[in-house]
Amino acid sequence: MPAERYVMGLFSDENQAAAVAADLPKTPWKLQRVHSPIPSQRLAHALKVKKSKVGWFTLAGGIIGFFAGFLLAIFTATRWELMVSGKPVVSLVPFFIVGFEFTILFAVFGNVIGLITQTNLPDFGDFKHYDPRCSGTHFGILATCAEDGQAELEAYFRRKGGEVRVFEA
Repeated sequence: MPAERYVMGLFSDENQAAAVAADLPKTPWKLQRVHSPIPSQRLAHALKVKKSKVGWFTLAGGIIGFFAGFLLAIFTATRWELMVSGKPVVSLVPFFIVGFEFTILFAVFGNVIGLITQTNLPDFGDFKHYDPRCSGTHFGILATCAEDGQAELEAYFRRKGGEVRVFEA
């Protein structure tokens, strides 16, 4: 079985990188990773990235937090039964404040849990196939090919207007 080669095309233009990212799945080479110095809607659209589910975690955390805070306030009030000027023990308006505060707290917890679970954090791996220029001015598209197809992949990236960097396995 021939060894796999890692070849990165470095593009200074976002549109060129997006075009290559959209076309690469139609070629015999395998797209591994895309590096961008900025958040790019064009690249996300070209890669057909799905919408994040983190917002649902935040919503669920907020709803759970509201009811948890509201129920905690009711539970505390009924355990102590402190009557103040004949007012009811369970008074809704002040308990909404506690519910609101718990909504914010639990929404943050839900958001953090969603980020960790949905983005597969932490990801400590595979920095050996990275070019530091992708942190500043270039968009990097990493692809793999068989050893005998390396020259074709390099020529493909050059035809599309990019620089080429080859990584050792």
